[in-house]
Amino acid sequence: MSTGVTPVRWRTRQWILLFLFSGAIMLDGLENSMIAVAIPRIQAAFGVGAATAQWVPGAYILAFGAFLLLGGRCADLFGRKRVFVVGMAVFALVSVLGALADDVLLIIATRFVKGVAAGFTAPAAMSLLATTFAEGPERNRAFGVFNVFEASGYSSGLLVGGLLAAIDWRTTFVLPAVVAVALMLGALKYLPPDPPRADRPRLDVGGAVTLLLGTLLLVFTVVSDLGLWLSLGGFALSAALLVAFALIERRVAAPLIRLAIFRDREILAANASSFLLYGGAMGFQFVLALYLQNLNGWEPWHMSFVLLPAGLVVVLVGPRIGWLIGRYGVNRVLMTGLLSFLPCYLLLLRLGPEPALWMVLVPVSVIWGLGFALSLAALMVTGTTGVPDTEQGLAAGLLNSSLQIGGAFGLAVVTATITPASTLGDLYPGIWVILGFATLTLAAQALRRPTR
Repeated sequence: MSTGVTPVRWRTRQWILLFLFSGAIMLDGLENSMIAVAIPRIQAAFGVGAATAQWVPGAYILAFGAFLLLGGRCADLFGRKRVFVVGMAVFALVSVLGALADDVLLIIATRFVKGVAAGFTAPAAMSLLATTFAEGPERNRAFGVFNVFEASGYSSGLLVGGLLAAIDWRTTFVLPAVVAVALMLGALKYLPPDPPRADRPRLDVGGAVTLLLGTLLLVFTVVSDLGLWLSLGGFALSAALLVAFALIERRVAAPLIRLAIFRDREILAANASSFLLYGGAMGFQFVLALYLQNLNGWEPWHMSFVLLPAGLVVVLVGPRIGWLIGRYGVNRVLMTGLLSFLPCYLLLLRLGPEPALWMVLVPVSVIWGLGFALSLAALMVTGTTGVPDTEQGLAAGLLNSSLQIGGAFGLAVVTATITPASTLGDLYPGIWVILGFATLTLAAQALRRPTR
């Protein structure tokens, strides 16, 4: 029986390119999850407390979230291959420096620089995908595979990081360096040269500085426990810097970002939903980690087995996303994915003193994986559809910024809600917050044009 959807077939070179692009986002997931597992060993090695140790992962998140928009636009202006290759080279170099570091502050510094490098490579990879694969079935399928790598990077990093940290925490810095070098060499060999520009690219320095400082302060305020008044001051100052950025962009001859892109309701809805989706997702993983590890004494790598069904669902569904969108339309795929999070998070309310593996945890993992696979890939499609090739890096930077800042924001809100999280009852308000994020994610889709 024919479905009316023409299957997409790619040449070997296209698959290689897709694996290169997807490898960049997988590297980010690996980096985040492996270091999270290695933190206790790093604390013991240098004799530092939690307040200092939190900046080992925090420095990376701060830099990554702050540099995504600038990195995406630089990829548009100066060449996506060039930005990808240089970013991977820097990432590999500072990973090695981190593995050799004999001071925790140096480790934090290398993590910050790696976050900067990833802020350039991630949007470059996503915009390379969008400009390599034609809009429609090809790009839809490509984003499905891209999504598989993104999800598997984080989940596999928990297990791999746990095993490596048990041997030596420094190996968790070496593995990302090896992956980054492989991706850099692959890009040099298989990526075509950046197309020549008719004009000399000009970087709007005033816009770049205000954008960078504004986003850096915004992410720092979200991820840091500054107290009420300092947090309000941080948000106010970051808002002032971003307003200054917008004013500069309206007046310069060659703006860093064309502000009209923010008036596209499709892009606005995709970014709003991405922000809220990751806010709920990071809150979900945090609540689950506290429940399994702090309240029930599980090891971090044990948690990776609870999330394994989610990863398997993503692996199975992700490559079929293009077919699903072609068969049912991006709207139905997206809404099905977003709706899946509601029963998933409602099931968390059935958490008891002892983990109910088959009645709660496995169903939660399966449903969460389905929602993640369908919705994230569909949001990537809607957030890049109709965007000219000259602004695909910007669109990719916007989506990635929404995901990262949204994840940090959701984690901060859930953390504030469930503190001190010493009993099971403390976790339930956080679950209701996560459900609120899932509901608002659906509401954000009202921003979309009904015809698209």
